[in-house]
Amino acid sequence: MELKRVVVTGLGALTPVGNNVPDFWNNLVNGVSGAGPITHFDASKFKTQFACEVKNFNATDFIDRKEARKMDLYTQYAVAAAKEAVTDAAIDVEKEDLTRIGVILGVGIGGIHTFEEEVGGYEKTKDTIGPKFNPFFIPKMIADIASGQISIMYGFHGPNFTTTSACASSSNAVADAFNYIRLGKANIIVTGGAEAAIFPAGVGGFNAMHALSTRNDDPARASRPFSASRDGFVMGEGAGCLILEELEHAKARGAKIYAEIAGTGASADAYHLTASHPDGLGAKLVMQNALEDADMKPEDIDYINVHGTSTPVGDVSEVKAIKGLFGEHAYKLNISSTKSMTGHMLGAAGGVEAIASVLAVKNDIVPPTINHEEGDNDENIDYNLNFTFNKAQKRVVRAALSNTFGFGGHNACIIVKKYTE
Repeated sequence: MELKRVVVTGLGALTPVGNNVPDFWNNLVNGVSGAGPITHFDASKFKTQFACEVKNFNATDFIDRKEARKMDLYTQYAVAAAKEAVTDAAIDVEKEDLTRIGVILGVGIGGIHTFEEEVGGYEKTKDTIGPKFNPFFIPKMIADIASGQISIMYGFHGPNFTTTSACASSSNAVADAFNYIRLGKANIIVTGGAEAAIFPAGVGGFNAMHALSTRNDDPARASRPFSASRDGFVMGEGAGCLILEELEHAKARGAKIYAEIAGTGASADAYHLTASHPDGLGAKLVMQNALEDADMKPEDIDYINVHGTSTPVGDVSEVKAIKGLFGEHAYKLNISSTKSMTGHMLGAAGGVEAIASVLAVKNDIVPPTINHEEGDNDENIDYNLNFTFNKAQKRVVRAALSNTFGFGGHNACIIVKKYTE
């Protein structure tokens, strides 16, 4: 069976550094941090009191007010990003076979805010009025509902589901979308991911694990991947959606093409619930699997958008994986962590970072890893590698590789390359 080629024809982003793709990309390239004091709730008693929140979001700019009330915040984010992507791709639903258009999203946690509100409301009233829950409690909370809402909105009858693999979720979603299209099972798939977990249970839970930075006095500089003074990740939120499309279908309708998806990979650390393998074995394997899937060599990659969460163990293990797989070519790569600006967007990370990788390939610009200070060096990290510290760099980016790793040892990787006939 001859596999179809898969290209990217639309992008949509709602992030802590921009509520649309142009603003997101401009702020990434200019090294803008999205971190600041938490506004979603009173975090004054928490160890971590800051995060990378989406700013100035109004759901009714994208969704009818009545419908928005039936959606958790993560679903609202997903719908907003999907609408931008569908519009950007200029998909005419009147002319398309809607049974050949699907929606596959990644979500790590889902409607945690709805869960908090409903259970908290029950606890306050259970002794006076008995159990009382909103009839939309379950449909708002469950992690699959964002993809369902998008398909209902547009009438897309193709493959529709959600992948959940913690912080690898939306990279796995992109991989599934890629495979459905290249196997001929769909023409177009809306893919990516969404997350909105900056609420007491999310922040409190990650605080209890000692996973979050506690640099409350300097939020904008708290996410500092590959620096010795890193003390944990900064929570982010938002959504990123890509339109993946079969190449001949895209050409037939005259769609603009950003880049081509070359291949994807998956692996497991099989090591620990929350920690990455200290030698980066799973990370090395997932990149190797993606290269094999794409029929590419390590030397074909120019840029790696790393998982790079700014945790003491994770950053070191990913560097070991890169050096182990790429050898001497590792020193010719640009490496950067856009989480230094967006924070860690959990289940949305893979979708948003895939967009950053697509735009790096399209524009031949590598966004930076911000917040690295001279002399702030970890003896376990090889600083002869080019981490693109603090300032974007122009270079030809023939192909970019995007890594995402999740609790449970889930690893996913996407390779994006320049589109050529």
